[in-house]
Amino acid sequence: MSRIGREPITIPAGVTVTVAEGNVVTVKGKLGEVTETFNPALGINVDGATLTVTRPDDEKENRALHGLTRALIANMVKGVTEGFSKKLEIVGVGYKVEKQGKKIVLNLGHSHPIYFEEGNGITFEIPDNTTIIVKGYDKQAVGQIAAVIRSKRPPEPYLGKGVKYSGEKIRRKAGKTGK
Repeated sequence: MSRIGREPITIPAGVTVTVAEGNVVTVKGKLGEVTETFNPALGINVDGATLTVTRPDDEKENRALHGLTRALIANMVKGVTEGFSKKLEIVGVGYKVEKQGKKIVLNLGHSHPIYFEEGNGITFEIPDNTTIIVKGYDKQAVGQIAAVIRSKRPPEPYLGKGVKYSGEKIRRKAGKTGK
């Protein structure tokens, strides 16, 4: 058995989990509502305040989906209770970010500003003009938005300028050697 798939998920108070026909799981909490469809071969059972995922046999595909399904449902439950966040840092002279209403404006050395709009459960926090915190209840959406923001000016290896994740180590290269 999968060690991750075998673990039961405890459903906190204030969260409702419903499993509809065809393994459509809906999780509602204080931060929002997430709906996801899972493989119908797996069994998803809600018993009071615990949720368990079972597999029909030890076939390779079912073993792979067992732990994955449990982890995705656990992320859904955590997302609607606590939420997820990614912190990005902007490094470089003249590079900055500012919030204008429900969107952020990035100035990253391009000839034009780059805009990102809040929506679909994603919000932005700008503690200072070189830090972005992407927050939301959907872990995949938070990671995707953070990756798209980072891709607008990835950190370069010579000076380290660009948009990087907080705590990310940038491999630096030596510049030109003198005579």
